[in-house]
Amino acid sequence: MTSKTDRIIVPLDVPTQEEAIAKLDQLPQVTFWKVGLELFVSSGAEILHILKQREKRIFLDLKFHDIPNTVAGACRAAGRYGVDLLTIHATGGRIALNAAMTAVNEGASQAGVSPPKVIAITLLTSLTSRDLAMDLKIPLELPEYALQMALLAKESGLDGAVCSPQEVGQLRDICGDEFLLVCPGVRPSWAEAGDQKRSLTPAEAFKAGADYLVIGRPITAAADPVAAWEKICDELAVV
Repeated sequence: MTSKTDRIIVPLDVPTQEEAIAKLDQLPQVTFWKVGLELFVSSGAEILHILKQREKRIFLDLKFHDIPNTVAGACRAAGRYGVDLLTIHATGGRIALNAAMTAVNEGASQAGVSPPKVIAITLLTSLTSRDLAMDLKIPLELPEYALQMALLAKESGLDGAVCSPQEVGQLRDICGDEFLLVCPGVRPSWAEAGDQKRSLTPAEAFKAGADYLVIGRPITAAADPVAAWEKICDELAVV
């Protein structure tokens, strides 16, 4: 496994390619970047080419969720980009998850690149137990629901799952060491929680069993992003 700092993924959650490039220039020491819906819809695949040129790892976080045929088509196209991680909602169901894995490997093979690790969204980290029960009408406790979604992903051949830090320990114990666990919603003790409801600090999340952490606003929205990055790296160096 790479060093802890190389396992921190920083989101390029900006609306334009120009702003994304400014972030890359500002934080050249970051090796792993996340491209989400806003930037990808704005700039298309060009931002992926820029990241590849800079020899960065890429988490393409598009959270595909549609009927199996549509998900397969999207995953086939995404597989051609040569990114490292790709997300799909587990709630799309077993057929869609199976189709995604077949298609992403087809796309990568067609392009002559390595296929991305496909990881399932279990439950968005902005949602709470109350949201699950009252709004979504799902009669399971939140940790049990996240576990069931992760197990569905594993049974369907996916490489891992996205989960909140608070569920990562249970998922690691049950899903095993080879199943990748990516945790957004990670917040250093000195940062504001924002809209993340189920959070831990970076050190706590790694200790619980996370493979990768997604840390955004504590770094990118800081008055001094470089200092914030270095502070997180220093804290992890003694873990």
